[in-house]
Amino acid sequence: MNFLAHLWLADQSQTSLAGSVLGDVVHGSDLSAYPADIVEGIRLHRRIDAATDRHPRIVALRERYPDGARRYAGILLDLIADHVLIQQWSQHSAEPLTDFCRRCGVAIEAAAPWFLLAGGRRSSAAQFERLLLSYGEVAGIDHAIRRTAERLRKPELLLRAAEGWTTTAEALRPQLAELLGDLRRLALEPAPIVPTH
Repeated sequence: MNFLAHLWLADQSQTSLAGSVLGDVVHGSDLSAYPADIVEGIRLHRRIDAATDRHPRIVALRERYPDGARRYAGILLDLIADHVLIQQWSQHSAEPLTDFCRRCGVAIEAAAPWFLLAGGRRSSAAQFERLLLSYGEVAGIDHAIRRTAERLRKPELLLRAAEGWTTTAEALRPQLAELLGDLRRLALEPAPIVPTH
């Protein structure tokens, strides 16, 4: 799952919006420097990532990629899921998408010290809102794929794997509700008690 889906799941479970995004930024098991609500959000993010990787729908979609591209399928499916979620937003939330994205942007901006502590970047509410909304456009996903590829040692491999990603989006579209439903049930389960360090 990418940012929007993680934020939706955090909102559904009333856990930290900022923590759900920091799960992609914070590394390691020592979370003692972060407040309890952020820690809860980071841990939920990690549980959701693990469950998504094992989910039969995602496993089947990854198998559609040829061997050389399969290692990048997880990255692509995360972004594609946000694209499909935006297109189906009214099926999953009564809150208008723009309002939700604005609320998330405010939460991310307010948590700037924790992003900086984790080695990430500060983002304004407006910047983050625009980023989330951009995932609804083909050009927005293309840009996100290129931006992600730039961080890799061999960017061309991800770019090649991403060719025709809209076909994968069509395959995911009828399955997203089931996937999100299963992940929502996980998010609502009591979290295991884990020490912060």
